[in-house]
Amino acid sequence: MKRDLSYLSTCPIAVLGGGAVGKTTAADCKLAGREVRLYSKSEKSIARLEKTGILLDGIQRNLYGFERSGRAFLDIVSTDMEQVVKGAKLIIIGIPALSHEYYLRTLVPLLEDGMVIHTFTDNYASLLLRKLMREMGCTKDVIIGGWSSAPYGTRIEKVCGFWTNHVGIKYRAISLRGACLPMSDIDDFMESVKYLPCMDSVTLGDGPQRGDTMLDIGFSNVNPVIHVPASLLGVSSMENWSLVYGNAPDSYSMYSHGLCPSICRVQYQFYQEECNIAKAIGIASPYYSYESFFSRRSILTQEYMGVDENGKDNVVFPLDKPCDEGNTGPNSIDHRYITEDIPVGCKIYHDFGVKFGIPTPIIDSMIILGGAMHEKSFFESTKYSLDYLGIGHMTKDELLDYMYNGCYTETES
Repeated sequence: MKRDLSYLSTCPIAVLGGGAVGKTTAADCKLAGREVRLYSKSEKSIARLEKTGILLDGIQRNLYGFERSGRAFLDIVSTDMEQVVKGAKLIIIGIPALSHEYYLRTLVPLLEDGMVIHTFTDNYASLLLRKLMREMGCTKDVIIGGWSSAPYGTRIEKVCGFWTNHVGIKYRAISLRGACLPMSDIDDFMESVKYLPCMDSVTLGDGPQRGDTMLDIGFSNVNPVIHVPASLLGVSSMENWSLVYGNAPDSYSMYSHGLCPSICRVQYQFYQEECNIAKAIGIASPYYSYESFFSRRSILTQEYMGVDENGKDNVVFPLDKPCDEGNTGPNSIDHRYITEDIPVGCKIYHDFGVKFGIPTPIIDSMIILGGAMHEKSFFESTKYSLDYLGIGHMTKDELLDYMYNGCYTETES
């Protein structure tokens, strides 16, 4: 039965995370006229915000020209999560995946009936939140879902190592793929999007896409397939950018300076392994043509510039020219393009491949190479596994029943 979600139009919006995505979504929602509260566990990341506000601007490239800019003064800025989420029925989580557990474990005792949680980028956070709710005995009636990406590419302005309270949006998504756990809540989850101003460029663009379970949303995350091969196989370009050629490390762009046709071919084969795993599980996943990988912004371009009536990218950034998207990094092997996208994204793909008998030689080679560069094994050092997400013991039928209907099968004794 469809719920009446009209209360979401006036409720406070709580944003958890003081990084680029968190600050941008908070400012975006506030500039749209909503009551917005921001939480971060790091006092440093939200320092001075009550005095300076958050300045949001940037080129904000997208097919339909949607733009929102200004200086936003939030209603609450705090390191006390309870103060931020109390009575806030819309919860936005915008933090790196490796911080999910701390934030989610802190959130569970604070959940209230009627809350709707949106995670950008989900990265299996919805599975982890449901697992923590079971472990912590939380039975609140909440809708939990997430998205394949954030609503924008955004960066915090950095001046000589100092992080300012200025965020610059490079592009705004016109379509994102989302789902919820369980999928029986999908109508309500999608309905809640229209009450989220940070999704306005999507709502007023090509609209949100319904994914096929939260596993699909994990597979729809373009970060591992784009970031990992381009960062690892282009590592000499990145390290020599400053070491040999004397450029500022933060001026390096994987897209402009790292991508090349050979790496694009590896990315496509990485993507094919993802598709094979999704097919074995029995879920849908996004389709990208071979040609779409051979663009300097890769398949990411589709998020903000869309495709034509034949399914081809509206805009292709040619590989024989640099793109003008600015400083995207990575600036070292310690960047999240490697330290998050391998031990989370690649590792979960590997685990699914093992579970369902699907070879993943390209993905595995990325895990091995990244580990070698860090002189450790990302197979062994990461906590991310199917068991960590609470699904390692399930058969295919049990897994799909959980994803679609919320019927959780306990581990056999």
